[in-house]
Amino acid sequence: MAEADSARSLFAPLGPTYDRYAALLSLGQDPRWRRFLVSRVDAGPRDTVLDVATGTGAVARELIRQKRCTVVGLDQSPEMLAEARRRLGPDVTLVEAAADDLPFPDAEFDALTFTYLLRYVDDPAATLRELARVVRRDGMIASLEFAVPRRLWQPLWEVYVRALLPAAGRVISPGWRRVGGFLGTSIRDFYERWPEGRLLQAWRDAGIDDVRSRRLGLGGAIVIWGRRA
Repeated sequence: MAEADSARSLFAPLGPTYDRYAALLSLGQDPRWRRFLVSRVDAGPRDTVLDVATGTGAVARELIRQKRCTVVGLDQSPEMLAEARRRLGPDVTLVEAAADDLPFPDAEFDALTFTYLLRYVDDPAATLRELARVVRRDGMIASLEFAVPRRLWQPLWEVYVRALLPAAGRVISPGWRRVGGFLGTSIRDFYERWPEGRLLQAWRDAGIDDVRSRRLGLGGAIVIWGRRA
């Protein structure tokens, strides 16, 4: 899992500052995007939701706040999980594992969320099938990912990710400098291989019905959701 290893190395030092600077570098949009993601999840106090690529637990916290559900958070990074554990305490069960090899039986969860994940796995289609496997029939699956804006906004996005984002990362810290230099290329390369239409079809091929999507942040983010067939 070369992509996963790269992501683990990139983000391992950033746990304590991740939420603050993710919000700053997204021009304040990242928390709003996460709130919208959670709003798409059909879950309640009797349900258990698996939050994959939970990172520092921001989506897990929002799930508890909005849905009052039980949350299990999963991430491949022990450093990120340590920060999530510090912030969440006993409210969320945290599991260290890879998204493409989940340590759970079929149909274990009532719903599933994942955030900024598919760019970091070797086979996005296979990972989607594995994520769908652990969700019960008719359970909701929802994701948040960066996107490349369309039309008018794409040139402005290119200026931001090629010049402004790397410059801001250099000001913050060496770790964020690496992220600032990496992010635009990573997003662009992913959508060259997985344009939106192909990505939505991969969701359907994974056994997810009624797949919908919405662009946010002038097209710089996309939330996708659907129900396990």
